[in-house]
Amino acid sequence: MTKHTLDLITIGRSSVDLYGDQIGGRLENMGSFSKYIGGSPTNIACGTARLGLRSAVITGVGDEHMGRFITEQLAREGVNTDGVKVDPDRLTALVLLGIRDQNSFPLIFYREACADMGLTEDDIDPAFIASARAIVATGTHLSHAAVAAATLKALTLARAAGARTALDIDYRPNLWGVAGHGDGESRFVESAAVTARLQKTLHLFDLIVGTEEEFHIAGGTTDTIAALRAVRARATAVLVCKRGPMGAVAFDGDIPDNLDDGQTGPGFPIEVFNVLGAGDGFMSGLLKGWLDDEDWPTALKYANACGAFAVSRHGCTPAYPSWEELTFFLDRGIIRPDLRNDAELEQVHWATKRHGDWSTLRTFAFDHRLQLEQMDGYTPDKASRFKELCLQAALQVQNGRPGYGILCDNRIGRAALHAASGTGLWIGRPAEWPGSRPIAFEPDLGCDLGGLQEWARENVVKLLVFCHTDDDAVMRKNQEADVLRLFTAARRNGLEFLLEIIPSKVGPVDDTTSATLIQQFYDAGVRPDWWKLEPFRTEAAWASATAAIARNDPRTRGIVVLGLDAPEAELAKSFALAAAQPLVKGFAVGRTIFGDAARAWLTGDMDDADAVRQMAERFNRLCSIWDTARTRAKEQAA
Repeated sequence: MTKHTLDLITIGRSSVDLYGDQIGGRLENMGSFSKYIGGSPTNIACGTARLGLRSAVITGVGDEHMGRFITEQLAREGVNTDGVKVDPDRLTALVLLGIRDQNSFPLIFYREACADMGLTEDDIDPAFIASARAIVATGTHLSHAAVAAATLKALTLARAAGARTALDIDYRPNLWGVAGHGDGESRFVESAAVTARLQKTLHLFDLIVGTEEEFHIAGGTTDTIAALRAVRARATAVLVCKRGPMGAVAFDGDIPDNLDDGQTGPGFPIEVFNVLGAGDGFMSGLLKGWLDDEDWPTALKYANACGAFAVSRHGCTPAYPSWEELTFFLDRGIIRPDLRNDAELEQVHWATKRHGDWSTLRTFAFDHRLQLEQMDGYTPDKASRFKELCLQAALQVQNGRPGYGILCDNRIGRAALHAASGTGLWIGRPAEWPGSRPIAFEPDLGCDLGGLQEWARENVVKLLVFCHTDDDAVMRKNQEADVLRLFTAARRNGLEFLLEIIPSKVGPVDDTTSATLIQQFYDAGVRPDWWKLEPFRTEAAWASATAAIARNDPRTRGIVVLGLDAPEAELAKSFALAAAQPLVKGFAVGRTIFGDAARAWLTGDMDDADAVRQMAERFNRLCSIWDTARTRAKEQAA
């Protein structure tokens, strides 16, 4: 018996979706766009992966930047990409989309000879098909002979292997050539030719899903009951008819005289913000229930809920919930109908769709600006070059392995910061003006913090706040407001946020000082992805700080412990204490690594190679000290 390594494989369209950012404007007048992956099968593969299914997609992308974006994003979403064909002769499909109002969602498909339409029968690997419990096809790839042949081969192989098969009718008239390029929004145009082609394939499916209009095209009539009966005459599949705000209904036998007599799941009364991609969200939830062998009311509940998330958010794939978010929503219920403005739900959404495994984070921090400016021999050009050497040292230690990072600024370290992108390093970037209290921001952020829009998505916004529990009311209020403002701007720009607090530089501290400050920031509405804390000297201080974080945000990325220019021996002691805390993921240390090299290199007493060698040795040694401390802590805990 074949061991299935995948739950499902989708087959068909993939694209880069360029979503207009301005809501309520004409597509003609959009001034900026957000970039997401798209295409119904690609969306479904991502949506089901988020729900915990082992998903893959068979599609085609170009051998260019947008094709790589799709394959890389699929991998980040946990989707198997073995079936993604990289076509050197075709370009990746593009779609431009907008949200005009609650009833109008203009879109333009750029799919002329696109890469996913280059799929052929030769691209269907029988062994790959046999690895899956189910194959999910969509209607667009039945519209042209070559891609239809590829899709039908996959379905035939799947049925021969005893796998389940499903069809999302996904009728787009202009992709079948029965509507013009400007009619991308159109969902129904009668066509006997399209009906005939679809009907030839219906017998191949165990599950067929569509809107009423999509069943009209599959059934050949605009009478929904008659259309469903026409499909039933050609297929024994379970038919699931989507009815918009009225939910959906499933028929596993004869079609009754009334749609309401089918099996249904609960609907969710939410605000309609964006219908684009809602069907793929619905299909993702439905497939989760179907492949988990839930009853149809439960599967439809999942489907309706996932569709509700999609219609309440910007974008298609980015809107879909994780399994954790879906169960949270179903258990808690609707607090407000505009789900994207439900702060608690959005926090779960954000936290459960972050990418990357940073369960260990060893960070070389060279985002220092003031400290370098005060060194003999400093010039901006020389300091910039030195930070490139710091990056070389970090990469030498990383050596392509996960769990390593840097902190680097943009003002002095711009060349190193930009060079770090794509290396696999975690990259933190400071937003504060060095040494400022109350907080002041780097000038390039602008008064409105609009400069964050220019930050690479890999960059984590890092903010150092000098604060204390003894701060007067005005100082506390102003600093909390600035932190909240930056946190909100970071989240709006899709950037993770690290908050660093150093109360010991302001006044005396005890075991509760940092914990109290942490709670104050949570009370102000700040939900950092990361905390950067000074090395506490007692277990009690760590216990109070980690407890404050855990009770406010159980989904936090975690804590990194800073160095404060401490000698290596002192850091080793602090690491031993910190490593016993599961929430502490690693360290962020700077001057202990680069201080001596910087002073010597800036005055010409050390060459590039020796500087890199010394910094790499010190960073590597700290990594080993941390790893040893963590191993010992785990052994003691066991």
